[in-house]
Amino acid sequence: MNDAAPVLSPLAAVYLERRVDMRRFFLARLGGRGDVEDLVQELYLKVLAVTEEPIDNPQAYLYRLASNLMLDRLRQTRRAGARETEWRRTHHATVGVLDVADTPDAESAVIARQRLEKLSQALETLSPLTQRVFRLHKFEGLTHAQTAERMGISRSAVEKHVSLALGHLVSKVGR
Repeated sequence: MNDAAPVLSPLAAVYLERRVDMRRFFLARLGGRGDVEDLVQELYLKVLAVTEEPIDNPQAYLYRLASNLMLDRLRQTRRAGARETEWRRTHHATVGVLDVADTPDAESAVIARQRLEKLSQALETLSPLTQRVFRLHKFEGLTHAQTAERMGISRSAVEKHVSLALGHLVSKVGR
């Protein structure tokens, strides 16, 4: 059994001596944010990874590593904030002071999916002609006149088929 302590690099030894100072260094610059301990630990990992020996001034090198690490973290936070802002700008609307998502919550999505399934099933019970007229008008967005022209039927017939389909769907699925 070997009781000898592990041999530390001069930089690691300086880190261990200055760990409390490093914590204060980060605290003073970051204003007490919660990631100070993470930075202190990450700095230690960086110190252990340094293989450049000998370092002329380990203390100055340690502070340079700490500064670079902190700046990298700040840049990373700023980039994440910019991404979040851009995502919110493109995916949310603001009404007054409320942030409103353009996408429904999970429960609303499930309810909508179930309702769509019921609508599809109810639509399938209609005659093929009524189904086609309804799909052209409501799903493809054709006007009554355009639907009539495409189907080769009168506009009045299109209106009757659409009305029939809507009445049937409301009776089967509701509003």
